[in-house]
Amino acid sequence: MLSNFTAKGSEMLSCVTNGAMSLGFARNLSIHEYQSKGLLKSFGVDTMIGEPAATPAEAERKAKEVLAKGSGKLVVKSQIHAGGRGIGVFPRTGFQGGVKLADSAKAAGELASKMLNEVLVTKQTGPDGRLVRTVYLEDAAPVKREMYLALLMDRAYGGPVVIASTEGGVDIETVAHTNPNAILKFPVDINAGMSTEQAMDIARGLKFDEKSVPQAADQIQKLYNVFIETDATQVEINPFAETTDGKAICLDAKFNFDDNAEYRHADIFAMRDPLEEDPFELEAMKHDLNWVTLDGNVGCVVNGAGLAMATLDYMTLAGGKPANFLDLGGGVNQKTAQEALALVSKNPQTKMIFINIFGGIVSTAMVARALLEAMKVVKIDVPLVIRLDGTDSVEARKILKESGLKYTEATSFEDGIDKCVTISKWL
Repeated sequence: MLSNFTAKGSEMLSCVTNGAMSLGFARNLSIHEYQSKGLLKSFGVDTMIGEPAATPAEAERKAKEVLAKGSGKLVVKSQIHAGGRGIGVFPRTGFQGGVKLADSAKAAGELASKMLNEVLVTKQTGPDGRLVRTVYLEDAAPVKREMYLALLMDRAYGGPVVIASTEGGVDIETVAHTNPNAILKFPVDINAGMSTEQAMDIARGLKFDEKSVPQAADQIQKLYNVFIETDATQVEINPFAETTDGKAICLDAKFNFDDNAEYRHADIFAMRDPLEEDPFELEAMKHDLNWVTLDGNVGCVVNGAGLAMATLDYMTLAGGKPANFLDLGGGVNQKTAQEALALVSKNPQTKMIFINIFGGIVSTAMVARALLEAMKVVKIDVPLVIRLDGTDSVEARKILKESGLKYTEATSFEDGIDKCVTISKWL
């Protein structure tokens, strides 16, 4: 699957689109594979029959149902929000693979017992892995070959793009680097939609036999409809497969949805699994703050997404390591300052804090007062660097100096970065 960018959140697509899409931070809801399959079926997209289970006993019972309706073999799939499950590892027990084939209900139950309530580590989870709370029992498909198909929004093309490759069931990013000619791109006119002719071109690009092209094209058009009608930011099918009888079918599915469209899709957003998401990001969302956890040690509190991104970039280039992205937005007040400082302080990676505020419309004097009031509630016991610049900055600096607060003043953006990098190296 396409690897996550939010430093653990949005999607990193540039390696597949050759840098066509600019990277940024966004909130994109993810759902589990079994939920994605249910959504696909509701739009008429072909998938194999399957059932989720949360206990080994339930897995054995559901496996009997799937086996009775299916081919006589099934796949037991760990359900976590990460790719590479098939070659993942359960470190506590040493069990290899979060996706396994079973030919009986009893075998499915035994496999489920080795996956459920165990941490699965894949190349996309990081060393901490993810706890498997659900498995998906799915009928095993008679696969002839595996391909790759994804739909996503691309700014360079000004709309949706279909990414397709005959090399599926593997790490598509590796394919993009080692064999870029195997990656096909089909921009779609968002006003006209995907025509039957274009869908057939995509099917031919995936090397379906001419007699199989109409059915494959129908499936591709339906996937496009899912993408558009659900306000998805990404629909990734890996593998998109051809069965032994020449039919196109979706064997896996990864969805991301634009959180700005939540008001239109309450049913989809009800599928959110908070246990799969960063608790800091969830807490930030409650207070209308934008947060992404990073792997550094300098906690950053910044107003404005552009300045926040610039802060991360500049600090990294200067040799520092930001611990988070945090955008306060334009309406800074005591409440938002308090919640932001509380979040940064709770992060165990935070060894110092950089408050970087530029006042355009907002008064930095007001921000200074808000910060001081917030710090009466939130205990800051790490080094603190503060840069307040722009509107009312002279008054703001005076307020801070007269407050008795222990902090290091930064006179400019560059000065703040330099001081953060210098201090952080001693922590």
